[in-house]
Amino acid sequence: MSDSKVTQPESQTQVPPTPLRCITGAVFAGGLGYAMYSLMISIATTFAAKPIHSDNPIAVNIGAAVRTLVVGVVALGTGIFGIVAIGLLALAVQLVVQQLTKPKNS
Repeated sequence: MSDSKVTQPESQTQVPPTPLRCITGAVFAGGLGYAMYSLMISIATTFAAKPIHSDNPIAVNIGAAVRTLVVGVVALGTGIFGIVAIGLLALAVQLVVQQLTKPKNS
């Protein structure tokens, strides 16, 4: 029916982590974490400065829930980026220690 050949996906070779790559990744993740932290503080202060004006208790409850969810999601992202930055820094330290303690074969 067709003469097209099925091509195999090229085998992906994994690049081993290096301390420099870990540190640059940690700086990038830390920068994003700090940006999200600043965004979270800005959102929280904006919400605190503008209370919900309504006589309907359902509207007040829904508004409070939405505000809590928005701040919570941004805080979750902040925490994840912070943990990733710390983990990458720890990996960089581990790789440096492994390189220093590795016996030289010459």
